Amino acid sequence: MVDKLLEEFEPNIKSFGLIPSSGGAFEVVVDGDLIYSKLETGEHAEYEQVAAPLRDRL
Repeated sequence: MVDKLLEEFEPNIKSFGLIPSSGGAFEVVVDGDLIYSKLETGEHAEYEQVAAPLRDRL
């Protein structure tokens, strides 16, 4: 998923970080706002679940 996100959004990204964790956490934060959390949904994210909110912010 990271490859696809970078492919689509790289021109708009000023910085990008991956923070390793345990317990199955996968969270996407943009400018301090949580836009997806596997911990909240209990599900693996589909690409559009992450990409759509990113597009909305552009």
